[in-house]
Amino acid sequence: MLDPSAPQLVVNSRTLFFSWLPADPDAVAAMVPPGLRPRPDRQVFMNQYVVDDASQTSGFGAYTLTYVGVSLVGVDAPGGESPGGWWTHYVTSSERVREYAVARGAPAVHGRTTIGSESGVLVAETAIDGVPVIRARCQVGEAGRMVSSGHHRYFTAHRGRLLNAVYPYVAEPVTPFVVESVEFLEPAHPIYALRPENPLTIGFGFYAPRASFAYPGGLTEHVGEPEPVGVGAGHQVPARRAASGLPSGS
Repeated sequence: MLDPSAPQLVVNSRTLFFSWLPADPDAVAAMVPPGLRPRPDRQVFMNQYVVDDASQTSGFGAYTLTYVGVSLVGVDAPGGESPGGWWTHYVTSSERVREYAVARGAPAVHGRTTIGSESGVLVAETAIDGVPVIRARCQVGEAGRMVSSGHHRYFTAHRGRLLNAVYPYVAEPVTPFVVESVEFLEPAHPIYALRPENPLTIGFGFYAPRASFAYPGGLTEHVGEPEPVGVGAGHQVPARRAASGLPSGS
């Protein structure tokens, strides 16, 4: 088992990352624990990614992963351009990654994510126990010279404590990029509560055929209720650095 306090690096993963407004805001808010505060619009985010080869990681090996969660207020990542996020679901194909994540408080379960594209249409699907639960369909172009970078802050719970860490990333987003649909395929599964409203409202998003990030070497305990603050723009790619990564709705 990997030491959960050790940092880990992943390079050049194929990554689809975006957010939406949910069909059931109350159900989404109920998933956030005391001590954290969801955004008033109850924005939900999802990252589906594939690491094709063990040479792309510092210790994880090849794997796939999807995490879904709720955007928060009062706990922004450094720079204030991305709000903190509470992971509600965390689905990985790797037992090594699952054990590492669980030891850090992530709600990790076994499952598989696939990402395929043909003629400018990308389809990403996440399955749990062999049952497809989420399918996203997007229009995608080619990666250009733009590079987006920054930090995200994610929260977990472990042994009665709220924990968080800051995750740096660098990505090469494609343009154009349009989210066409997000389907939650299994009404009986708890993840169905995070399904998007109809019509679909996208908050931010990008697809990057090359996205790199790090799991930091430590976790910080979060104590107390954050003070109410104004709501930011979401986990948004800074426009000044990556206009090609800005979100498109459908």
